[in-house]
Amino acid sequence: MKNLVFLFLYLLAQISFAQQLSIEEFATGFSSPLNIQHAGDERLFVVEQGGLIKILNNLSTNPTPYLDISNQISSNGERGLLGLAFHPNYQTNGKFYIYYTDINGDSQLSEFTVDSNNPDAADASSEVNLLSIAQPFSNHNGGCIAFGPDGMLYVATGDGGSAGDPNDNAQNLNSLLGKILRLDVDIAAPYIPSDNPYVNDGNTLDEIWAFGVRNPWKFSFDTSTEEIWIADVGQNEIEEINKTNNTAGLNYGWRCYEGNQVYDSSGNCPENNQLTFPFAEYTHNNSGLSKCSITGGFVYRGSEFPNLLGNYVFADFCSDELGMVDNTGNITYFGPFSGNNFSSFGVDQNNNLYVAGISSGTIYKVIDESLTAKNDSFENLVLYPNPTSGEVFLDAAENIQQVELFSIQGELLVKNSFAHNSSRKLAFSNLASGLYLLKFTNYKEETATKQLIIK
Repeated sequence: MKNLVFLFLYLLAQISFAQQLSIEEFATGFSSPLNIQHAGDERLFVVEQGGLIKILNNLSTNPTPYLDISNQISSNGERGLLGLAFHPNYQTNGKFYIYYTDINGDSQLSEFTVDSNNPDAADASSEVNLLSIAQPFSNHNGGCIAFGPDGMLYVATGDGGSAGDPNDNAQNLNSLLGKILRLDVDIAAPYIPSDNPYVNDGNTLDEIWAFGVRNPWKFSFDTSTEEIWIADVGQNEIEEINKTNNTAGLNYGWRCYEGNQVYDSSGNCPENNQLTFPFAEYTHNNSGLSKCSITGGFVYRGSEFPNLLGNYVFADFCSDELGMVDNTGNITYFGPFSGNNFSSFGVDQNNNLYVAGISSGTIYKVIDESLTAKNDSFENLVLYPNPTSGEVFLDAAENIQQVELFSIQGELLVKNSFAHNSSRKLAFSNLASGLYLLKFTNYKEETATKQLIIK
């Protein structure tokens, strides 16, 4: 452990440049892994499509599953055990939630409780069904569930399947299909938060938070900004990445639009100013490799790879590439890492990032191989005094456009922008003593990182 700490401090002291995403094997031997979660401790929970949740602990897989519902699901094609979320107070109340397709092919959202005598086993008899959704077709089931910064449970549903949303479900506020739903699991059924946008509107369904999605294959919340990132699988050509402040009632456009392109303007399509268009998108022929389906990931907020801070990492299921979206919406691709068909990302309690290969049955840790790469644009950058009591100066920093201060947990604390030739004095008040990370961006959109110690 001591060596890891010294390595971390050394890496923070480097001025880094171009990120180089790669993967390293973390654990293998899983059957069609579709989800990776943690419960606020050192364990990772791996969800298998066939109905098992397994525990990874100290790099080994427990021989007995945490939960086995294989006898009550259908798992062919896009069906199966699709989602897992632990209650924010799981360590005290033991509650967790799963999303699966039952033997009839319909979607079920259920609550379970951990076994009171065994923290590595769920109480299989504790299931409480929170929501049932009839599915007209076998595909586009959605299935990602996650608790937001507000403590509410968010649920992503697909448009019901087939092709082209033939029933126009995603734009229909009387259907739960093609939506982001929002539930308060700490109140009585039907678990509707009072501030959901369509509460008590007789023409809509109360569970709906946002709509106009096709098959959102994973969404996540940025733990620093609280923004929601939604990866929505496209119909013919365009995969989209939505980033918003998670405002209630947003319409993400499907089936009216596929990405930024008109798909089907008949039916319930509103004016464009009522739609929320993607923050980033890519076509199936980007970077020369055939793509087909986005797998959403996370904004990196770990401490091991500071050059990745604030970037959103995703994958494409067919090309076996990792993608990274910066704060301007530009996408960079890495790989391919063949033989995986990346199906899900997850983070541990320290915000380290992992990705699952459904075909390989392997969980990988996502890493940055370029930590010591140098860039002449920042070669003469000097930060002083360091350690400081809260005020620092930058020398040779005339090209610096922006400085961001992060905690070592990856939380964005301060953002400063500079005009050309302006003063490069930084003042950080009300910060606790400790280690922080400064990320610099120049006018070429190049980045570098340095550690800062507050006395």
